[in-house]
Amino acid sequence: MSPAQRGLTRGLIIVAAILLAALAGLTAYRWFGPGGRSDDNGAGIGQVTIGGPFALTDQDGKTVSDKDFAGKLMLVYFGYTNCPDICPTGLQNIALAMDELGAAGDQVQPIMITVDPERDTPAVLKEYVQAFHPRLIGLTGTPEQIAKVAKEYRVYYQKAELKNSSLGYAVDHSGFIYLMDRKGRYLAHLRHDATPDEIAERIRSKL
Repeated sequence: MSPAQRGLTRGLIIVAAILLAALAGLTAYRWFGPGGRSDDNGAGIGQVTIGGPFALTDQDGKTVSDKDFAGKLMLVYFGYTNCPDICPTGLQNIALAMDELGAAGDQVQPIMITVDPERDTPAVLKEYVQAFHPRLIGLTGTPEQIAKVAKEYRVYYQKAELKNSSLGYAVDHSGFIYLMDRKGRYLAHLRHDATPDEIAERIRSKL
């Protein structure tokens, strides 16, 4: 094989590898990311399949299900208490949006579902969520229960080892805020860094 042919072969291999990587990324987004098309603000357009029934344990150790929130909009966020940046930002923005809604906020239930059930016990969650907002509920469960509800919401999460750290591991995860209707059906999603004004306005449009 001539040098030119070898160069062409290497080039084709590189192009094929790039295409495979792009395909894998697209597949992961379609599986884990919010489904359907979205407008620039994250509002769903068309039929999407995000969310579903769940039964988890709240910060008081009680079993709760999606049916307990029927009649209210749900603002659902997936995170964990040892998260260094994304989760505090998202939860703080949710809390400020709830305050901005005033009395209308009574029609909305903010919920954080942990993606680190091994460490986020009810007691740990209780102390954590109370630091953000008195209405915020923290939910945990068995690893299998969390995996099931995360799949229903198309949430990506995976442990990442932390060398030379007392924490042992972090959890990489997607950072969307899901707005669900009064029957637990998907309405819209926003990024974790959406401003409190943006979150409150999106909620008002669905009340």
